[in-house]
Amino acid sequence: MNSRLVNYQLEDSIAHVSIDDGKVNVMSIAMLSALNETLDRAGRDRATVVMTGRPGVFSAGFDLPVLRAGGSEANRMVRMGFELAERMLSFPTPIVVACSGHAIAMGVFLVLAADFRIGALGPYRIGANEVAIGITMPHFGIEICRQRLTPAYLNRAVTFSEVFGPEDAVTAGFLDKAVPAAELLPEARKTAATLAQLNMDVYAASKLRVRAPILKAIREAIEKDDTVSQATRAA
Repeated sequence: MNSRLVNYQLEDSIAHVSIDDGKVNVMSIAMLSALNETLDRAGRDRATVVMTGRPGVFSAGFDLPVLRAGGSEANRMVRMGFELAERMLSFPTPIVVACSGHAIAMGVFLVLAADFRIGALGPYRIGANEVAIGITMPHFGIEICRQRLTPAYLNRAVTFSEVFGPEDAVTAGFLDKAVPAAELLPEARKTAATLAQLNMDVYAASKLRVRAPILKAIREAIEKDDTVSQATRAA
């Protein structure tokens, strides 16, 4: 499957998913729809997923002009983004993110939703910048950060909007490891190939068992955020 925004290639039970809008890979409604279609395909193929961005950027987050305009389109985009991350957290096959550069806001939430996260070393910014740009951190953002970030970094990341380079992002918990950019995709493919050897039925059942509390918290957070959005529209 190839689209204007997402490329899908299946090779040896590994689905290679490349996100590229030619700019900073904003999570627009079109992009989120394309990624959901990609996961539909990977699910049918029972493939382990390697998801990456374009060189220098994984994703800079939501489409800010749409987000700041508010209204039904912004609310739809936000809910789609949160539910895509929720889907990744419960996906029946492993998802390896090869974070190819900057990962900000919704971009880093997708990184946090992956099963294994490898980042490219370089002058990249990784973090949740909502507070820095005047947005109260959504309940969803708090919960998805809470399930992966180390306690010492959670407050810094969520309430201070502190962003990190790849090596510090490993310490904080945004990434599992960081490697030179030239090694990023080979390392991600190697990891995916190892994970692809697992019994996928057992893997999926174990993943859901481990993540049951966070998935419950994430679902409740999405509904809370949706309620806040509806109240804002009505005001």
